[in-house]
Amino acid sequence: MNSHAVSVKDVAAAAGVSLGTVSNVLNHPERVREATRERVQQAVDDLGFVRNESARQLRAGHSRVLAYLVPSTDNTFFTDVARGARQAARDRNLALFLCSSDDRTNHEVDHLRLLVQQRVQGVLLTPLRKLPAKELQVLRRQGIGIVLVDRPAGSGPYCSVAVDDVVGGRLAMAHLLAQGHRRIAFVGDPASHAQVADRLAGAREAVAEAGLDPEKLRVVRTPEMSIDAGWAAGPEIGQGSARTRVTAAFCANDLLAIGLLQYAVSQRLQVPDDLALVGYDDIEFAAGAAVPLTSVRQPREELGRTAVRLLTAETEESEPTGDGADGHRHQHVVFTPELVVRASSGGA
Repeated sequence: MNSHAVSVKDVAAAAGVSLGTVSNVLNHPERVREATRERVQQAVDDLGFVRNESARQLRAGHSRVLAYLVPSTDNTFFTDVARGARQAARDRNLALFLCSSDDRTNHEVDHLRLLVQQRVQGVLLTPLRKLPAKELQVLRRQGIGIVLVDRPAGSGPYCSVAVDDVVGGRLAMAHLLAQGHRRIAFVGDPASHAQVADRLAGAREAVAEAGLDPEKLRVVRTPEMSIDAGWAAGPEIGQGSARTRVTAAFCANDLLAIGLLQYAVSQRLQVPDDLALVGYDDIEFAAGAAVPLTSVRQPREELGRTAVRLLTAETEESEPTGDGADGHRHQHVVFTPELVVRASSGGA
């Protein structure tokens, strides 16, 4: 039979099931028993059935595609989150597109506008700084679900999944203080990302809890969150005499820490004896660095899986009212990070 002539009715007849069962196998396979799914899939394969996705999208008003818009794909933290999201999407018979704003607000806005035009089913978003409220409202009015990733929304109008970065910052700084360090630098720009600001806030809390002045924590601001930026921060970290220069650095992510580690090695500084380092995210490269990197671990793939779960729940449960509101009860999931101690900080 010509594959273009095969219909859902043909598949249902061949499998001995109803049209609704075939529809569920194609669109919501998790709702169908495994034996029935296999029988329907066998009929699809035998008949050479190919679904008309364009026609289905016109009827439904949106596609079976989710999008994840991240600040940068250079940071493997986001690609790890995307891996978990893609696994969860595949389990629900959905596709996941990964988009990057390249740390530029205008690119973030352009991507969101394009995703509306493509009628994606939902958007996972790790925003840069301020939420792009206007563009998100347009998505909401089109019935497109939204979940904020790695950015808590509190009681706001969006589901969110995040890690408690204040706790993470406190863990990192408390560890360095416990190692005896008192001249410590924080590397990263708290004005660039809300997460960085939270990590700095947690670090200052730990300094205050140790009975020290949190304002004396030295902040080395970086233009971006990259290995190159970490290297560029090196000369400022190394300023001063042996009695005045910092002896430890807490970096806002692992890429900054790896860049600073590379600079230290190039200057023949001993890590951790001359400079102790702690990063954040615990990306794959952290453990394999020249000096294995102590880092604050986030459950990266679990963040992605949870975000997709929240997103599909929203798109299936919401009943838009026409003014951007809906009947869905938004959830805010916050994970607790953990410190992974390795050689770069001198801990056991």
